[in-house]
Amino acid sequence: MTKIILSDFDGTLTHHTEMSSELFEILKIADEKKIPFVIVTGRSISWAHFLITHFTALPIVISEGGGAISWRDKAGLIQNEFLVPESELAKLEAFCIKLKEKYPNLYLTSDSLGRVADRAIELCDLEDENFKNEICHLMDEEGINYSTSNVHLNFWCGNLSKANATKVLFNKFYPNLNMAEDAIYFGDSLNDQSMFDKVKTSIGVSNIKSVLDKLTVKPHVILTGEENAGPSGVLSYLKNNL
Repeated sequence: MTKIILSDFDGTLTHHTEMSSELFEILKIADEKKIPFVIVTGRSISWAHFLITHFTALPIVISEGGGAISWRDKAGLIQNEFLVPESELAKLEAFCIKLKEKYPNLYLTSDSLGRVADRAIELCDLEDENFKNEICHLMDEEGINYSTSNVHLNFWCGNLSKANATKVLFNKFYPNLNMAEDAIYFGDSLNDQSMFDKVKTSIGVSNIKSVLDKLTVKPHVILTGEENAGPSGVLSYLKNNL
């Protein structure tokens, strides 16, 4: 029996980057069945604040690929817990300065201004595969971790992952639930692999097919057909399985 729903955001609860009406239906189903719903996203902490502020069914959001947990407290105020040490944040900032000096025409995402634990580059700015490989090689040399979401190349310092942050989530907010047994997780991209590995009922929406050959850890269920892409797949699965 599902006791908590966890989900990636871009490409899973959105159609590419566009918000959809299915998201409202998905949250309504979870709310009516009184099942907690937590978004686990690579988007910035500023996006986490937006989601918490505008969706009452989302009291908690994990953002920045696991770098931060944000929640609404009993007084209605937003609180944050950052999961990366200050020393790693300083290392990340120093690398960003070096990256800008080396590639003055390369820009971080606009939401990087609202990021704390990681930074991001739009994948559309890295369409030249040789250039993308050059950037990744520099990150390897500097000891910078990175992964791709549906839309971004995210990079960070420290032991940061969606699964590590979700373990903190369970310890802090749901100590009576088991992450592996009681949760379901929806995802569609490379940075969802740590969750596919730790949550037994992990579901890949059908658009995950674009990265399937790159996944070292695959979801336990892979939806098929265009009708199961992104939030359409999440909505259909919840209607048929809750």
